[in-house]
Amino acid sequence: MRAIIHVDMDAFYASVEQRDNPSLRGKPVIVGGHAQRGVVVAASYEVRPFGVRSAMPMARAMKMAPQAIVVPPRFSAYAEASEQVFSIFERYTPLIEPLSLDEAFLDVTASVGLFGAPADIARRIRKEIAAELSLPASAGLASVKFVAKIASDLAKPNGQREVPADQTVAFLAKLPVSRLWGVGPKTEEELTRAGLKTIGDVAARDVTWLEQRLGSQGRHLWELSQGIDPREVVPDRAAKSVGAEDTFEEDLRGVDLLRPHVHSQALRVGRRLRKAGVRGRVVQLKVKFADFITITRRTTLSSPTDDGQTIYRAALELLERAHEGKPVRLTGVSVQSLGEQEPPQQLGLFSAPAAPPPRSAKLNAALDRITERFGSKAITTADLAKRGDEEDDDPRGRD
Repeated sequence: MRAIIHVDMDAFYASVEQRDNPSLRGKPVIVGGHAQRGVVVAASYEVRPFGVRSAMPMARAMKMAPQAIVVPPRFSAYAEASEQVFSIFERYTPLIEPLSLDEAFLDVTASVGLFGAPADIARRIRKEIAAELSLPASAGLASVKFVAKIASDLAKPNGQREVPADQTVAFLAKLPVSRLWGVGPKTEEELTRAGLKTIGDVAARDVTWLEQRLGSQGRHLWELSQGIDPREVVPDRAAKSVGAEDTFEEDLRGVDLLRPHVHSQALRVGRRLRKAGVRGRVVQLKVKFADFITITRRTTLSSPTDDGQTIYRAALELLERAHEGKPVRLTGVSVQSLGEQEPPQQLGLFSAPAAPPPRSAKLNAALDRITERFGSKAITTADLAKRGDEEDDDPRGRD
């Protein structure tokens, strides 16, 4: 029987802001952008009773909670806190599947012999996050991913809930059908018209009837209602691409203004590749214009790389060719066609000595050690320093 923990940080961005600025603690805080154009990035638990939620337009949020304190997002701070959170996860298992900066699945099946019961592991993780980072986290425990995710949602804020395998169906039965993965508003409406309001209602239906009404999705929903979810926890190493992207506070026009953002993204991708122990051969640039038209351009390198500067040079060339002079809302850089780094070859008795690693590899290793010890603000490139920004090392973003 698998033991899966879903850890989810509570109001992560808002919690980081309240931690770093004590005057915000206990106050209704909205992390968001421009009052007219932006959206709510995060909402503290103090502002949620007013109906404010993440992804809500800022204009609407301010009407609902005019007394809220709005702070601009600091993605570098969130990325750094995320790195520290995931470092704590790594103390207990290598099987970590990131969903975003602030949540992940952990398979601790093989860890119980070292660290005790899954519930004890979850408590230790949450306690260490609170002690070392002063941030709250919630956790859900189950034998399948789907149920662990629901359990952590129900445990919020700052709690944990365990669903034993033999209680899975009973746990799900009373929950609304909207809790099932894959049920959006349209499917929920169709299920409700059929008299299926709870997950228990779906579980009680014949699977053939559901398939006739919903097609292949019918069997999927029935299996979930029975607690059947065979998907494994997939670590970062299995990712098909590694990427980083940013949506700008204001639209940017011209290569000169976009260049440092693309540079920052390329450096972040390089760090993530090195941390995962993989290299990639295909560099892709994503550009979203102010009119929301999105284009992607890619190039294939002569050899796989994990070097941020190499990735940047390729992405910059793509940017210069793709730029249309229109204002840009978002850029993103990713590396694809990933593969494991080649293991060192054993030398024969009369073999020539192996070539020393390139200078870039030594430099990257030194920079990685500095960043790991002192954080992303410790060292950066001249163009990013001039811009007043540093590498936002998002170790889990995927293209």
